[in-house]
Amino acid sequence: MTFRAVTLRRAFVWALLLTFPAVADAKEQRLYRYRNAEGNVVVGFQVPVESVKGGYEVLNNKGMVLKVVPRELTEEERKSKNAEERQQQEARAEQERLRKWDESLMLRYSVVADIEDAQRRALGDLRVRMSILNNNRRATKRQIETYQAQAADTERAGGDVKVERLRAIEQLQNDIKTIERDIETRKLEIEELSASYEADISRFEMLREAVELRRTLSIKKSLSS
Repeated sequence: MTFRAVTLRRAFVWALLLTFPAVADAKEQRLYRYRNAEGNVVVGFQVPVESVKGGYEVLNNKGMVLKVVPRELTEEERKSKNAEERQQQEARAEQERLRKWDESLMLRYSVVADIEDAQRRALGDLRVRMSILNNNRRATKRQIETYQAQAADTERAGGDVKVERLRAIEQLQNDIKTIERDIETRKLEIEELSASYEADISRFEMLREAVELRRTLSIKKSLSS
């Protein structure tokens, strides 16, 4: 084989080797369809930077759409979209809350009187605790008054009030403050619990009315047919 023939053969082999990757790449090459600055639809092997924001479609080598990349939203659209999504999320959360509330009411109660009985029991327990706190406050105040009177008698007699007695009075005064805070907490609990049960009663009545309305319409429909 001559030198020229060998050279030509080698050149042919190298050309063939270089062609294989190109063929393979062509099989895997993706196409992109987008609109250019003039608004015309263009298909190419890449999307120009200035056209990316307008969105584009990714196509396979048969022209079938593999993926759609939407256009970039404006700031106003993003705000509106976020607000709309937030409203939808809040609506779904509220719907779920009402569903759970309704199921709980229908499982626990048969008539409104059941809710009223539960309300009386719950409020009764809190009022008993309130009564105990009021009694403790009165007893503590009487104890303070007794200690203070004894300290005054000691001073009038020319004696010194013991440090322990002064500390006891101070501790009792702190106890009064704690009891009064507990009383205020119990008052808020009574108000909140009362409002919660009233809301349960109102919601339960709405549910019963809806059930009764469906029953009435069903009867009318069967009578008319």
